[in-house]
Amino acid sequence: MRPTLTQRTSSHDTLLAVSLELSKGQWKIGLHDGQRMRPTVLTVNDAQPMARLKAALALVEAIRVKWDLPPHCRIAVVFEAGQDGLWIARALRQLGYEALPIDPASIPVERRARRAKTDRLDAIRLVQSLLGWLRGERDRMHVVQVPALEAEAERHRVRDRGQLQKEVQQHRDRLRKLLRTVGCWDAVDGGFATRLQQNAVRCYDGSPLPDPLRERLIRECLRWDLAQAQLTALEAGLQKALPESVQARVTQLCRLKAVGPVGAQRLMLELFWRQFDNRRQVGACVGLVPQPHDSGESRVDQGISKQGNGRVRALLIEMAWLWLRYQPKSALAQWFIRRTQGSGKRGRRIAIVAVARKLAIALWRYLQAGVIPEGAELKAA
Repeated sequence: MRPTLTQRTSSHDTLLAVSLELSKGQWKIGLHDGQRMRPTVLTVNDAQPMARLKAALALVEAIRVKWDLPPHCRIAVVFEAGQDGLWIARALRQLGYEALPIDPASIPVERRARRAKTDRLDAIRLVQSLLGWLRGERDRMHVVQVPALEAEAERHRVRDRGQLQKEVQQHRDRLRKLLRTVGCWDAVDGGFATRLQQNAVRCYDGSPLPDPLRERLIRECLRWDLAQAQLTALEAGLQKALPESVQARVTQLCRLKAVGPVGAQRLMLELFWRQFDNRRQVGACVGLVPQPHDSGESRVDQGISKQGNGRVRALLIEMAWLWLRYQPKSALAQWFIRRTQGSGKRGRRIAIVAVARKLAIALWRYLQAGVIPEGAELKAA
C-alpha cells in the first residue's frame, strides 16, 4: 500500500514529534524533538472530544515555546487508528498539523513473556517509532490512508445492508427453531404472521401453541417485518444514492459474469476507493498474501497475513467461488483446476485464497486500464 506521506527528515530539520495514546478517560501525549534524551509525556482529560483535542494542541504549543522551537517548525502527530476512527486526523489537518494515523498492529513490541505496558510507555513507543519513520525507517510503523469524508460515509449504506440481511436471516432461523421445540415444522414464510395471529399454527399433536411461546413468536415476527422493511427501502435507493463516478465503475464491474451489483458496490466502497501503484499493494491491502516464518533451516507457512479490511477479504473469497462457477473457461478457473487435481477439500480451500488474491488484482487492472481478465466472459448487453 502506498504510504500517505513520504517526506523525509534530515538532521537539519526542526521537528517536534507528537504521539497521542488514546483512551476513553484521558489521552497521553508524548513529545520529542529528536535532540533530548527522553520524551516528555503529558496528560489531558477533557470530557468533550474537540475540547480534549484543543487542550492537547495547547500543550504541544506550550512545549514548542518552552523548548525554543521556531513557530514554523514541523509538527507531526501520530496516533493509532482504532475505535475513534479518523476524525482526529481530519481535525488536525484542518488546523494545519501533519496527522499520521497508523495501523496499531504495525508497531514492533518486545518479545519478552512479561513486558511492561502502560499508556505512558505506549505514548513513548509511539513517538520513538514516529521519529524512526520520519528518518526513513518505514518498517517502524505503517501509516494508513485517510479517505475523503464522503467516501467513508458511503460505506455505511453497504455495511448497514449487510447487517440487515444478517438480522433478517437470524429472525427467520429463530422462528423456525422455536417452532421445532413444539414439533411444528410449518414454513415461516408466506403469511406466517397472519396464521400466527389467527392461532392457526399448531403443535405436533394439533394443540394450540402455548400463550407465552405464541406471544414471543408474534414479537419476533414484528422485529422481522421491521428489518425486512428497512432492508427493502435501503436496497431500493442504494444504487442511485452513490456518486456518479462510483456508479459508473460499479456498472463496469457488473459487466463481468460472476460479479453482481451487491459485490461490485461493496468492492468499490470498501477497496477500490484507494489508488494502488502495483499488484503487490492490492494483495497486501486485502491481507491475502502469504506470511512466511523462515529461520535457518526452519520453514513455517503461517498462512495469509489477514491484514486490512476483513469484510473485503471475506467478500473476495465468496466472489472467487462464484468466479469458478460462472467463469469456468477463464485462465483463473483453469489454474485452480490444475492446482487442485487430486486434492481434497482442504487443498481446494487453500487454493481458493490464491484465486481470491489473483481475482482482486485482475479486477483492479480491469478498472484501471480496462484489461478484461484472461478468458473471462462479459454478460450479454
